[in-house]
Amino acid sequence: MRIEKQQLASINEQALPEHRESFAHLEKVLNNKGLQADQIVTKLKDFQVAVPSWALGTGGTRFGRFSGGGEPATLEDKIADVGLLHQLSQSAGAISLHIPWDIPGDVEAIKQLADSYNLVFDAVNSNTFQDQADQELSYKFGSLCHVDQAVRKQAVDHNIEVIKYGEALGSKSLTVWLADGSSFPGQLNFKKAFQRTLDSLQQIYASLPSDWKLFVEYKPYEPNFYSTVIQDWGTSHMLADKLGDRAYSLVDLGHHLPNTNIEQIVATLMMVGKLGGFHFNDSKYGDDDLTVGALKPYQLFLIFNELVDGMEDPSSSNPYPAWMIDASHNLKDPMEDLLQSLEAIRIAYAQALLVDRQALEEARENNDPTLAQEILQNAYRTDVRPLLAEARIQADGALDPIGAYRKLNVRKELIAARGAKSISTGL
Repeated sequence: MRIEKQQLASINEQALPEHRESFAHLEKVLNNKGLQADQIVTKLKDFQVAVPSWALGTGGTRFGRFSGGGEPATLEDKIADVGLLHQLSQSAGAISLHIPWDIPGDVEAIKQLADSYNLVFDAVNSNTFQDQADQELSYKFGSLCHVDQAVRKQAVDHNIEVIKYGEALGSKSLTVWLADGSSFPGQLNFKKAFQRTLDSLQQIYASLPSDWKLFVEYKPYEPNFYSTVIQDWGTSHMLADKLGDRAYSLVDLGHHLPNTNIEQIVATLMMVGKLGGFHFNDSKYGDDDLTVGALKPYQLFLIFNELVDGMEDPSSSNPYPAWMIDASHNLKDPMEDLLQSLEAIRIAYAQALLVDRQALEEARENNDPTLAQEILQNAYRTDVRPLLAEARIQADGALDPIGAYRKLNVRKELIAARGAKSISTGL
């Protein structure tokens, strides 16, 4: 489904006077603080977040899955859905493929289709946490860490295959997340499992094109509940450091134990130039994969405060991070959920851009925690939504993406085109 520009312009026109008034007021407030609204709007327009191919369908748990209909059953449909999200939000300019769920048949046709929606291909993702129907050997007891060399080779070969698909599509990075671990004490030799994982990753790293990056993701638990081979950011960093200059840690917001100081992890990894990517979601208990900003918007702002500090530090050696939403949509319309996440991410980014960094550093040097808190919370409490709306309107997006989505009856149109029982591949 494609939205006609005139349709979007007509919807925007109704809300444009109120937006102009709100933006003019905020622009004046920011100017009084020495901030240029137009510069922030430009940064917001440039800030793009990848949508994973599997996230366009209804999520689920091991207890059930309740489809909302109109799900994208093919890679072409998924690209079309991300294209629609991008047209509305002007912030979802990339799609991240997961193999083997989304193996492109005709690579050139897929590239042309993505280009027609102004989309690029972000990191490609391997899958050795599931057994596929035509798979010779099982990953039940691990993949890259498996005791059997033949299983490890199968997992390594799969990752190399994923790289080749990504290279053909124009991607520049590979994300590796492993479910490898153990559910019972004594089941796994921790040292050997780590060494086998490192050896396997070294083989994958050796197959990377010279201009590619490898992102090593971590997770403290699940699906194994006693140990995970790559269980935290320190293990991820240790592996990335041993692999080489083009290997980095990848931080997923949900992949932390409760009350973990994620912003400190972000700052540390950026300080040593090893933060490669970031997966956005929110959680209450663990890896819940909820809508970004649904529960902890202030934490998201604090994380972005460190991200912006690292990105705008001229002495930093950290590359520009890869951004992706990694959330499950069990109850909401997946498209609406993703639009909410895109909004929350850019709100936190915009708020972080308002922080007076010189004043904050002076407060720190003077051991003034009260003033430091005031500086951060003044930025956080600023309603930056007019900046986001201005960025969208300048890029021919929607002033109110979810409002436009509903006025255009997008889900109804998708159900009419794809059926009420279509099921998307993926989780």
